[in-house]
Amino acid sequence: MENRHPKRVEDYTTANMVLIFVNLLWVFVALWSFWGLGVVLILAMLLNHLITRIDIVRRRRDNRFRGI
Repeated sequence: MENRHPKRVEDYTTANMVLIFVNLLWVFVALWSFWGLGVVLILAMLLNHLITRIDIVRRRRDNRFRGI
């Protein structure tokens, strides 16, 4: 029986980040054209808050598993 190790896979992080940026950009432009800049700013603030909360939760979980 052959013991084949898996090969290294390519890192698609940069491509995914660009894709997320492009999608977010067209959604913001569409919202801006329909409801104005205020809605876009509120949505951007909400997304920023949610990303910050996710970061806080992940850091707490990591610190709990490390025993810090």
